[in-house]
Amino acid sequence: MKKGILKGLRILEGSAFVAAPLGGMTLAQLGADVIRFDPIGGGLDYRRWPVTKEGASLFWAGMNKGKRSFQVDIGHPRGRELITSLLAGNSFADGIFLTNFPERGWLAYEKLRATRDDLIYVNIMGDRLGGSALDYTVNCAVGFATLTGSQNNDEPTNYLLPAWDNITGQMAAIAVLAAERHRRIEREGQLVKLALKDVAIATTSNLGNISEVTINGEDRKKYGNYLYGAFGRDFETKDKRRLMIVGLTPRQWSSILVATGSKDEIVALEASMSLDFSKEGDRFKAKEAIAKILEPWFKSRVYEEVCAFLDEHGVCYGPYRTFKEMVEKDVDCSIANPMMGLINQPEIGSYIASGSPIRFSESENLAALPAPVLGEHTEEILKDDLGLGDSEVGDLFKQGIVA
Repeated sequence: MKKGILKGLRILEGSAFVAAPLGGMTLAQLGADVIRFDPIGGGLDYRRWPVTKEGASLFWAGMNKGKRSFQVDIGHPRGRELITSLLAGNSFADGIFLTNFPERGWLAYEKLRATRDDLIYVNIMGDRLGGSALDYTVNCAVGFATLTGSQNNDEPTNYLLPAWDNITGQMAAIAVLAAERHRRIEREGQLVKLALKDVAIATTSNLGNISEVTINGEDRKKYGNYLYGAFGRDFETKDKRRLMIVGLTPRQWSSILVATGSKDEIVALEASMSLDFSKEGDRFKAKEAIAKILEPWFKSRVYEEVCAFLDEHGVCYGPYRTFKEMVEKDVDCSIANPMMGLINQPEIGSYIASGSPIRFSESENLAALPAPVLGEHTEEILKDDLGLGDSEVGDLFKQGIVA
């Protein structure tokens, strides 16, 4: 049995896609016993891409690492009864439900609370009114797509990373832990609502984007790969490799000038434009002119030579890589990183995967864990967690209520 800092905490998860499964996995990777229940044959995300050549979902395997899997007919009254009994549990550490399923019908908070008065129910929604929303519909609605992409393209640009799903998943894990702490102190459970769109709007507010248009009365322009508010941009080397450099702090900015030998030209530019490049905002105002000075230095050197200079002088930079290049070349994406490990994922094979990026000094840090096979722990859960006998368990399998 795995340990970890959250050992002893048990969460029942009913989920699909990103935010809710990610919230559960975040807790599982810290040692919580997270039981995911799925309908027989798998839920909506069981075959989501990316997939192997045989069709096994690498997405599903990635989002459910370290959990236990309970496969049950959620449309059958007995199946629902088993889920409810599992949620009720038999200890103070039980009675926590994390889901992005609609909070209604047999999954309504008041309905489930009837079996356990101190129930903690964290419900992830699309929007605050319970409407449907996905990361991609939310992102375009809050403004980021209009600022993403080339300066020469007026069309909005979607991006691959489901950022709001990921932030919402992490916030759902925080919500579970906050509500669990409250329950330990006050001895009461509660319903917690968390809307994907609210997370996006709150983040936009936190970053100053909402106040920017409210106070200044105009939309921000699209700046391509320039770092907004300071100096940072991508540059191409002589051998057509590309990297991003950032001069946000005074030290980062100074290191760029020393590494590229451009200090005298930059000082002259600063004087000619009556700007003070010790101020990050002034560096942003002169971004195109600064980049024009730096471009020849990168263009005249091959990538390896550029990196040697940047490393020598402590420049903050990063190479542009594909996923494949990262896996093959980045030491942080290898077993040299304690967060990473080789797992043997049933039905898929052996590959490198991550554990939790949170590293504790005094508590056990769990190794990377595989995801369960769909329904792998069904019998174990029926017997050990629900206390059912062999005969009753056998009947449930025969009747197709569990699998």
